[in-house]
Amino acid sequence: MIDEKRIKSVAIVGAGAAGAITAAALKAENYLERIQVFERREAPGGTWIFDSDPKPGLTIRPGGLPPDIDPPLEIPKELPQVTAPNQQERYAKTPIYNSLTTNVPDIAMSFSDRRFAYGPFAPHYVPRQYVENYFSFHKTDSFLSLNTTVEDISKQKPSSKGGLERWKLTLRKYDPSRHVDIWWEEIFDAVILANGHYSVPYIPHVKGLEAYMQKFPGRVMHSKYYRSPLPYTSKRVLIIGNSASGHDLTAELASTAQPPVFQSRRSKSRWDGATPPPGIAWKPIIREYDADSGRILFSDSTTLGPDDVDAVIYCTGYKPSFPFWNSTANGSPLWDYAKGKLVGNYWHTFFTRFPTLGVVGQPRVLTFRSFEYQAVALARLFSGRNAVPLPPAKEQEKWERDRLEYVRREGTKFHDITWETGETMEWLDGLFRIAGLGTLRGSGRIPPALTDELVWAIEHVRKYPEPGKGKESDTAVLMGNDQSDNKDSEWVLVDRRRKDLLGFL
Repeated sequence: MIDEKRIKSVAIVGAGAAGAITAAALKAENYLERIQVFERREAPGGTWIFDSDPKPGLTIRPGGLPPDIDPPLEIPKELPQVTAPNQQERYAKTPIYNSLTTNVPDIAMSFSDRRFAYGPFAPHYVPRQYVENYFSFHKTDSFLSLNTTVEDISKQKPSSKGGLERWKLTLRKYDPSRHVDIWWEEIFDAVILANGHYSVPYIPHVKGLEAYMQKFPGRVMHSKYYRSPLPYTSKRVLIIGNSASGHDLTAELASTAQPPVFQSRRSKSRWDGATPPPGIAWKPIIREYDADSGRILFSDSTTLGPDDVDAVIYCTGYKPSFPFWNSTANGSPLWDYAKGKLVGNYWHTFFTRFPTLGVVGQPRVLTFRSFEYQAVALARLFSGRNAVPLPPAKEQEKWERDRLEYVRREGTKFHDITWETGETMEWLDGLFRIAGLGTLRGSGRIPPALTDELVWAIEHVRKYPEPGKGKESDTAVLMGNDQSDNKDSEWVLVDRRRKDLLGFL
């Protein structure tokens, strides 16, 4: 008799870092009959794949959200089917710029069984090579289906009473030899979403911005399409945002653009000092664009005129996009854009209404390493060998409500997890307990230990120096400046007496 409550096949959406560790964790269970990884790009690597030419640039829609600007494709009425190649923009190109390096020390970022080639902060091609090699290292490259986009995920009713729901995936594979799209469907017992969230750029709505862009076409862009400072040589540049990418671009452009490079900041970042560095001028948030006069008005009533700015680069992040999620068939959207969270989610990994659906890679914590905890927990759960059961649905729903109240009170984001408060430890420990150990015969990965060495690196090694930290508090020492060929020459050792937030993410 077939056990219809047993999960025998799992589909993974995405072959970036989250997909790589998920495939390895599922394989290690020696339990599943079929594992398939669907990746829309031509190779594994996810957001670390480098597109040297991000053109053509896309139409900017201030305030636009993924359901509107990254809608699902129209699926052929009959499948399988061969059609002309898709022409709709799918935001598949990555935001990697030439000088980008990792922000997390490699000991904390890489997976527990294989370190980066070098660190602590590696250039972007190192993690890309790492992810691609990780599939080969674990012999999971045979699971890959490349150039294949998941266009629809729809829940299917159980075939018998008490059985598990299944999932129908509608897939589209581009065949470069024939220049056609091949469409078909496949059924899986479970699905793990590992598709990342750095694809669809977000530019907030600002009064007058649309009219300003029409008056000055090509002047406003998102950092996703930035690659090098060379096109901005002697140009007058305004950067919007001071997170990691805003910091990197502002510092890099200061060496080539016409000084000063203006940087609009909502608040002070961890690496900002009391005054801006040479060649940089700080501005508050933009209140309005005046297309008629060409002026940009800031919240402190200062302005920049049409002759003061040649380029405006928004470093304002991305919005998660799930165009493949069939909200009608599945009963609800997957993402609540008003609240900035997954719908019906527990522990940032599981779904209360869908026991055979999981997500890896959503919280902003230690990136690769935190993905490993999620992947092992889901692999153990889908293999029926989890050490601790998930709480009942009512308790999961209470966790979600309590989390919403907490982030409302603290002014944080639902899926942002802090280090300083101990929240990161609590979250990883929860996944550790759910997974437990593997089998006596060696099947199953064991969630990695959060060692003293790793914790020390998180709390002491920084990519960006913190200005104004003297010996009486937090001393920052720049290492390796006399070694121009040393790839570690940018990292910072911070002698800390107290913990700090994971502000480098």
